[in-house]
Amino acid sequence: MPGGACRASLRTVAIEWTRIGLTGFGGPPAHIALLRQLVVERRGWLAAHELEDAIAATNLLPGPASTQLAIFCANRVAGPMGAIVGGLGFIVPGVALILALSLLFLAESPPNWIVGAGAGAGAAVAAVALQAGRGLLGPSWKRVGSARDRRARWVIYALVGSASAALVGPFLVLVLIACGLVELGLRTRTDTLRLHAGPLALPLLAVLTTGGVGALAWVALKVGALSYGGGFVIVPLMQGDAVHVYHWMTAPQFLNAVALGQVTPGPVVATVAAVGYAAHGLAGGVLAAVIAFAPSFTFVLLGAGRFERLRSDVRARAFLDGSGPAAIGAILGAAIPLAGALQVTWQFVLLGVSAVALLGARAAIVPTLLLAAAVGVIVALAGGPLP
Repeated sequence: MPGGACRASLRTVAIEWTRIGLTGFGGPPAHIALLRQLVVERRGWLAAHELEDAIAATNLLPGPASTQLAIFCANRVAGPMGAIVGGLGFIVPGVALILALSLLFLAESPPNWIVGAGAGAGAAVAAVALQAGRGLLGPSWKRVGSARDRRARWVIYALVGSASAALVGPFLVLVLIACGLVELGLRTRTDTLRLHAGPLALPLLAVLTTGGVGALAWVALKVGALSYGGGFVIVPLMQGDAVHVYHWMTAPQFLNAVALGQVTPGPVVATVAAVGYAAHGLAGGVLAAVIAFAPSFTFVLLGAGRFERLRSDVRARAFLDGSGPAAIGAILGAAIPLAGALQVTWQFVLLGVSAVALLGARAAIVPTLLLAAAVGVIVALAGGPLP
């Protein structure tokens, strides 16, 4: 994309991007709509086709695509300092709110009504995962085209991702990358898998050998720099590590963390701050957020001038054609361990009602989670069983 002179002051960028960070409920679709309204329709800083090209390019990058889009747009209108100011304005409100709520929901002995609210909202999380995955199925399948072999591989990648989310948890990132490399190898007929085997062994070694703050840094890095598919795909990436490998959180607490990430504005990846808080307090929450979002700034600041080439790069698209369906499958597969974390009967009933509301009646996520939390509060106040 062609470069351009700075078109907005840093003060303007700080105000406008922070406004989106405070009001961006609903995840990436809401963020993209708010950015389009700001930079194309209201301010005219970017042409419509420039924004569409940026969306396509950021979707080819690992990590949170809507965050990278927000940073890219700020970079286009106010230069590198604009990217930093705008990116922080977009990210910080959600992270701060999640950390504040973590003080309540992840405390050692929270009041019963807080436990009930978390149990209620957490009961609906598996249904949210199904809705998130379903929303991605159609566009991804359409991109495959009519070739039978590519459709068959799409199904295989999706099934592998789904099974991996349910079975291998913390190693899911390796599965996503492997699916991308397989598709890249098949498209280019090169020895891609052999060439990349060494680098892939390094993250695997890190998972097996690091602990403490190093483990938290690795989990946050996976979320921010190695995850393909963005958004809800971070949930199965984090769940295995946070609950089963490092035992930073109980299963109900992890459901609380995911629910907090869904009901707060800003990027879904901010959920990693709650995991960091559970691991090492406020300092851990801040550290996890910094590590998870740093790659997005790096990708944009170093590579924004190459976004047009990335969008048209057949190798990048081939890799995404493998890792993308696997990521969608992982989002759908995440519903299995999320539902398995429920502990009391009324939570399963609430999950069923939430699934009907989200998948059948197409209810919005935030109101559904808030209503589920209200049900949990009522159960707690009535003396019902809590997890």
